[in-house]
Amino acid sequence: MDATPHQVSAAAAPAWGRVRRSRQTADRALKVISTVFTLLGIAVLGWILVMLIVEGTRGLSLAVFTETTPGPGTEGGGIANAIVGSLVLTFLGIVVATPIGVLAGTYLAEYGRGSKLASMIRFVNDILLAAPSILIGLFVYTLMVQPMGGYSGWAGGVALAIIAIPVIVRTTEDMLRIVPGSLREAGAALGAPMSKVIIQISWRAARSGMVTGILLATARIAGETAPLLFTALNNNFWFSPDLMGGVSNLPVTIYQFALAPYENWRELAWAGALIITVSILALSVVARLLFRKEQAR
Repeated sequence: MDATPHQVSAAAAPAWGRVRRSRQTADRALKVISTVFTLLGIAVLGWILVMLIVEGTRGLSLAVFTETTPGPGTEGGGIANAIVGSLVLTFLGIVVATPIGVLAGTYLAEYGRGSKLASMIRFVNDILLAAPSILIGLFVYTLMVQPMGGYSGWAGGVALAIIAIPVIVRTTEDMLRIVPGSLREAGAALGAPMSKVIIQISWRAARSGMVTGILLATARIAGETAPLLFTALNNNFWFSPDLMGGVSNLPVTIYQFALAPYENWRELAWAGALIITVSILALSVVARLLFRKEQAR
């Protein structure tokens, strides 16, 4: 005699209850594991940050911002030449990367929608976003350092620019895509050419977001060490006006001083790490505020 549907559902109820309880148990277990690892990560990062603040503050002084890096085994000195060198290299990288990134992002958002060339550019851009910075340093070393016969700030700026370009391209494209199409149509209806519509309407509407991308790219390259080891290298003096030869910079100085056996150098390394961390944090906060303002609009 065949079982009725009511009898079948009654027989399946205990099995379904066991499955449900096992799923609830697994869900609770995963939540506990995720919470534990999240708290562990926060604790480790907090410990590193507290150590950085304590040790970095201990090494800060007026001389850090006014004197050049000291020689081995000497006392005093600062990292003024490294700070200025980092500013110059970062500025050079952003100056090179900004027009390329903005124009490429504009092409992808305004002209190349659905084209094969745009798809290829996006693919290459995604590869560059994920590329290890040390490989970019080796590429620029082969491209510029070897043919020029030595390290230079120009090679360092190009390496940083290659790292910054993908960030600017992605942000520019995303910001231009959220500009309402009705604004472009209004400009075209008035007889404005496409170039005028982009410059006067699209860029103005997405200005805050595009600036955010540039600031994020600046924060991205400000702390890079690996590419500078192969391009700008480092020195303990002020750089030459032509930027040829090694150019002192904070990331490489911190790396070298942290591994040194001299207490004075290690203190300067902590101070430099605190300075560069605070600078990158400030850039990131400003970028987030601008991005939030753009979203609100």
